[in-house]
Amino acid sequence: MEKNFAVEIISPDRTVFKSNTVEVIIPSFEGEMGILKNHVPLITFLRPGIITINKENEKVEFFTEDGTVEFVENNLLILSSSITKISNLKKDRIESIIKASQEKINNQSISDKEKYLLSYKIETLKSINQ
Repeated sequence: MEKNFAVEIISPDRTVFKSNTVEVIIPSFEGEMGILKNHVPLITFLRPGIITINKENEKVEFFTEDGTVEFVENNLLILSSSITKISNLKKDRIESIIKASQEKINNQSISDKEKYLLSYKIETLKSINQ
């Protein structure tokens, strides 16, 4: 029995990833969500975190700050304007993003939602940078 389903990640200027896969784990506002073949139809929003794509013999990971996800008829579509393959993130770039995010989170005038998103962003980037 075939376990694969189609996944496509698109940014405004290009297709970032397109393949068949066994499982995708996404960071949604509801929490981390695993998607397998025949998952119920779904539309949700991404929060900052790691998207993990588990193929038969390979794992591909992406860092995202935001986006939308749609899963219908075994086709997963991820739209994000801020997605980067983790293997392409350099350590010094991660550190500068963390520093800028920590400065923003300490600003008293930002909303609770912005603090929530920044805290996930910082936590995720620190885990990548280890």
